[in-house]
Amino acid sequence: MKKSTESAQSSLVKKQAIDYSFIIVGAFLQALSYVLFLAPYKIVPGGVYGISIVLHYITKGVFPWFPEGLPIGTTALFFNVPLLILAIKKLGLASGPRTVVTFLLISFLTDSLSLFFGDQPLVANDTFLACFYGGSILGLGVACIFKAQSTSAGTDVLARILAKNTNMKVGNMIIIVDSCVVFIGLLAFQDWAVPLYSWFTIFVFGKVVEMFQVENPKRAVFVVSRKREELKDLLVNKMGKRGTFLHGQGMYEGKETEIIFTILERKDFRIFKDNVNKIDPNAFISTTHASNDSARPGI
Repeated sequence: MKKSTESAQSSLVKKQAIDYSFIIVGAFLQALSYVLFLAPYKIVPGGVYGISIVLHYITKGVFPWFPEGLPIGTTALFFNVPLLILAIKKLGLASGPRTVVTFLLISFLTDSLSLFFGDQPLVANDTFLACFYGGSILGLGVACIFKAQSTSAGTDVLARILAKNTNMKVGNMIIIVDSCVVFIGLLAFQDWAVPLYSWFTIFVFGKVVEMFQVENPKRAVFVVSRKREELKDLLVNKMGKRGTFLHGQGMYEGKETEIIFTILERKDFRIFKDNVNKIDPNAFISTTHASNDSARPGI
């Protein structure tokens, strides 16, 4: 029993080490994209860092202690903290600790690289290359962070909250929120090249993330457990998801049982599974690809 416990702890430590390695790599790639490719060309890639890039430029010479403009990473941090608190309250964000580590790292690395490189792009006088490689590296960084079951918070939190109270898909709401950020860049810089290049960057970024997220993003999940109320609280109150109780009967013992059915995004499944195992180590969990993206269990 002791050896089994030690093996489980060792496996958990190894898994966490791998996950946090992905977070470090992902945070570095995102910071590299902002500093060397996007910010020098005033490309606004949506999200919190898009707003921060705009504020960085329009505050140049405004504050004596920041003559070169507000630091991009620190500015993003001031947006991410309240968004994280909002996510925990409204969505029951289960990956809170990893998310905090992620956006702190991105902020720190962005400002550190900015001090070293300044506002000089890696490739001068070629906005198209900056858009393409900036979007690609940004997408690769986000894919690494998703691999670690984390998130960098940001405006996707706001999009998820808005989508939760409407009939719109989260993906469509993210596009709307990011487009609003891009238009802020247009208003600030008074240049139509800004939104046109920015939307191209967002397109490349999305395609790269999609390339590394090859599986169906939604999973149909079935859980057989006697801890009905505890699992309901986990799913509905802590993770902000919906589900349905299915009534069944065990073949061997003939006992009545209830099966929890829900549909989760792939990035949320492991978090759900880990918490289910903590609540009921004897729970049986089965998953399959969800072929109908519009399925909404629990209605």
